[in-house]
Amino acid sequence: MYTNFMKETVITYDQVFKTYKADIRIKKKALTGLHFQVQKGEVFGVVGPNGAGKSTALKILMGFVRADKGNIDLNGQSPTNPASHKFVGFLPENPCLYEHLTIIDHLKFCARVNGYSSQESVQKIQNLIDLVDLSHSATIPIRRFSKGMTQRAALACALFHEPEILILDEPMSGLDPLGRQLVIEIIREYNKKGHTILFCSHILTDVERMCDRIGIMCNGKLASIIKPEELAQNVYSQTTNGEKKTPLESFFLKTVEEQSL
Repeated sequence: MYTNFMKETVITYDQVFKTYKADIRIKKKALTGLHFQVQKGEVFGVVGPNGAGKSTALKILMGFVRADKGNIDLNGQSPTNPASHKFVGFLPENPCLYEHLTIIDHLKFCARVNGYSSQESVQKIQNLIDLVDLSHSATIPIRRFSKGMTQRAALACALFHEPEILILDEPMSGLDPLGRQLVIEIIREYNKKGHTILFCSHILTDVERMCDRIGIMCNGKLASIIKPEELAQNVYSQTTNGEKKTPLESFFLKTVEEQSL
């Protein structure tokens, strides 16, 4: 897990701006000076309301979208350089897998792309299928998978080459409680090996359980960064209507409200 002694930075957003053209007359500001760093070996979670710019930030980091202004550093290189992604694994919010293929077919493709021979990859493929609990569906076409099963299959693909940096966009999307717990455990165990994880999520309870640091994103930039232990002083925080909120929920709502003023 991340500690104060780990100072090596592997991801940097430095005053990053991005604007999309909604139509000829309207422009949408997706990022408005995004600035933060992720240090080696930590789990950094980004939360924010819809439209805050979370997915755009990850797409820029992966080189799928170009920033209008600002600097982005991925493991010492620009994300526009294909070499920067050699040690990166990515799970999009909506994975696009080939529906007529099985998870075995997808992992065989990952093996070939990463230079594994057929013989070398057999055990690795089986281990990954077991890891994401899909051994009972290994020979079923992806089109027969549920949303949660597809999500876990895509995670196995992202993990195939054992990337040093794992980037996840809404990794809990479509997962039932058992699936969420499984993915949380996978992320925790992967982080224990010294790997860095950056992810976005709407599920605040999962973020609070998993992260070393949490960034609150509003209006295209990071409004605040906090550690879970800094939230843990109070078990619950009362709202005006008497409803109980977890510390992160309270902090999140307070931050978003302040940014909207």
